[in-house]
Amino acid sequence: MPGDPPADLSRDPLPLRGRTALITGVSRRQGIGYATARRLAAFGASVYLHHHAAHDREQPWGADDLDAVRCGVARWLADGARLADSGGDLADPDEPDRVVAAAVAEFGRLDVLVCNQARSGSDGALGELDARMLDGHYAVNTRASILLVQAFARYRAGAPGGRVVLLTSGQQQGPMPGEVAYAAAKGALAEITVTLADQLADAGTTLNTVNPGPVDTGYLDEETWRSVRPMFPLGRYGEPDDPARLIAWLATDEAAWITGQVINTEGGFSRWRPRG
Repeated sequence: MPGDPPADLSRDPLPLRGRTALITGVSRRQGIGYATARRLAAFGASVYLHHHAAHDREQPWGADDLDAVRCGVARWLADGARLADSGGDLADPDEPDRVVAAAVAEFGRLDVLVCNQARSGSDGALGELDARMLDGHYAVNTRASILLVQAFARYRAGAPGGRVVLLTSGQQQGPMPGEVAYAAAKGALAEITVTLADQLADAGTTLNTVNPGPVDTGYLDEETWRSVRPMFPLGRYGEPDDPARLIAWLATDEAAWITGQVINTEGGFSRWRPRG
């Protein structure tokens, strides 16, 4: 009867067995996308990695070894699960459709979409911005995610049980000095979450957005850590696996009743601190 407790409270150690997942922005072993891909693989999913190493080569941290990235995810695959990948620039408006089609062609189905890609750099504060900066961040951080969700929904064509997770960056929690273009583009995903989730709900697909908070993906140095340590009540900076655990859980049936939410996983981080 309605309201009766479930008869079986045991948990499947491989809750994504037989399902497939596409994760964008998986090009570095220090990144959130890599940690998420490993978690989804450990949950039993076949995993399709999308990467754009050219972006990393332009950043201070540089590009990683993609073979090492693949191997690091593959070692967590369950029996019968597979790994595939492709590269491409999500600033290209045709790339979202292409990568979703490639994942479907590879695995024959697609159950989970994690939009982890992010454009970094080429940003500034008020007085330093131009249209090129703003458009560049919008193309990758906002437009590509929406087009990926659209392609995912089109492929599933009303099949229930799909899971979508977007990634924002906590712009609604506090300021991001010097990153107006990034904050605007990533913040848009938080604002569009309810609207996208409402439409996908008709097909039984959930959509949520995760704010991972400050995560050390290879940029944190000792001087920076000393200056921000008082803002972290748990005494440490975020690690890629912190948001990855939440994202992986949202992909499972245990999270079937959660949709349209922006969820912060920040370890109590407080952005506001005394000046002077």
